[in-house]
Amino acid sequence: MLRSKSADVRARFAVLGIFWICGLLCAVWSASLPTLNARLGLGEGRLGLVLLLTALGSMTCMPLAGRLSDAWSSRNALRAIAPLAALALLGPALAPSFPVLLAAAFVLGAALGSLDVVMNTQAAEIENRYGRPIMSSFHGVWSLGGVAGGLTISAGLSLGADGTALTAGVAVVAAGLFLLPGKRLLADRPRPRKADVPAAAQSGLPTMAVLLLGMVAMAGFVSEGAGYSWASLHAAEALGADPATASFAYPVFAAAVTVTRLTADRLRSKTEPAAWIRLTGSIAAAGYAIVLAAPLLPAGRMAAGLVGWSVAAAGLATIVPGVFSVVGTAGANVGRALSGVTTMAYAGQLGGPAVIGPLAGATSLGVAMAVPGLLALAIAVAGPIAIRRATGPARAAPVSAA
Repeated sequence: MLRSKSADVRARFAVLGIFWICGLLCAVWSASLPTLNARLGLGEGRLGLVLLLTALGSMTCMPLAGRLSDAWSSRNALRAIAPLAALALLGPALAPSFPVLLAAAFVLGAALGSLDVVMNTQAAEIENRYGRPIMSSFHGVWSLGGVAGGLTISAGLSLGADGTALTAGVAVVAAGLFLLPGKRLLADRPRPRKADVPAAAQSGLPTMAVLLLGMVAMAGFVSEGAGYSWASLHAAEALGADPATASFAYPVFAAAVTVTRLTADRLRSKTEPAAWIRLTGSIAAAGYAIVLAAPLLPAGRMAAGLVGWSVAAAGLATIVPGVFSVVGTAGANVGRALSGVTTMAYAGQLGGPAVIGPLAGATSLGVAMAVPGLLALAIAVAGPIAIRRATGPARAAPVSAA
């Protein structure tokens, strides 16, 4: 028992490291875009197409990664995919032309999307072994990796390093680092014989449960993405803040998300999943209500806006990790179910700006923020229904390893 527990702890720290490196890679990719833009003379339109191809690559390969994880085990899939995902960053960094860049961006998106699925599947396996919520901490460490990646590029460029060489160097180093935790990952629990398992557990989550959970995750990503994408601009346009002050809204939102993810698991362990998502959705909706009301105040608008973004971030931070935790209890074909939920979530992340941007142009950004607020409210109402559908009495508990 002690040996098994020790292995679980080692696996947890190994996967925390993988999440950190993945966050670093994603941030380096984002932070390297200005250098890439200057080197190839892309412009906003072509750069937007590059980002679209990256997102499409992720969404295309996430379902394949889920099937691979189920067939080959999340441990083996993660050990193979993680270093390849890091090396995939070399493609865009070294691309000599725009057409090559588009192909490389699709491959990078496919690799990072696949990594997202298999590392979350392994995290769900570790969480099941622990017997209590720990998923949010993985996502919090991913955010810390993102901070490290952004600082790495900023510091390197400030010291005069070549942007292309810097990005390529990070890719190679990250690929090497991904090889270190491999032996500490957990083998997926062996699947029991069909005769020993209720029919409801043999195929994992029903399709309808996956769709409902995917819709909750999608709403969560749209609402969270709105904070990352629009908080600072909202502070400038709707709250009348000067550029320096308005820019403070983004780190406030990001810090609230990260801190909540790193600290919320202990609270989650004391609350039923359906009740937790009702609570967090309600908190997020309350935060957006404060954001919407802030421009109407006679004074203190910026302070109210920052409070609103902080509250919204605290509510949104654990919605997607909480959904992933529920998927992790599916019993069988966790990778396939998780890939379906993740693909829908990323579709929301991709489509969110396409909805909020035009609405803001037709009305105002202040009015457009009602969209993520309403989605947060929908999570509070529909989230518990989706979770009960996935964890109801007909669902069998995960089978213990022998």
